[in-house]
Amino acid sequence: MFAGYPNLAVVATSLREARSATVNDWSAVCSTRDAFVVGPQMRGLEILDRVGGGDSFASGLIYGLLEGDDVETAVAYGVAHGALAMTTPGDTSMATLAEVRHVMRGGGARVVR
Repeated sequence: MFAGYPNLAVVATSLREARSATVNDWSAVCSTRDAFVVGPQMRGLEILDRVGGGDSFASGLIYGLLEGDDVETAVAYGVAHGALAMTTPGDTSMATLAEVRHVMRGGGARVVR
């Protein structure tokens, strides 16, 4: 990708292994021109609704990059935000920044409301 697109700085994707319709392993990878990062692994994530998980991963990643965080931290934002989105109904994340940071610190991805 980088050879064909000289202005491209980041390529990332979420990684999902579906154990069942309601339990997935969840992570992500990200490549820059200088590094390859594997995101945090969330094993056995209990899924309520998969719709929006990838979009929420992307928005968390972009948030971290725009905040000036390193790529590892930005990917962690993405993984956490995607996980939270999939544990709530619908395709629009209602997770707060505090909830995303809680998951990044190792807390559970179930939103407590």
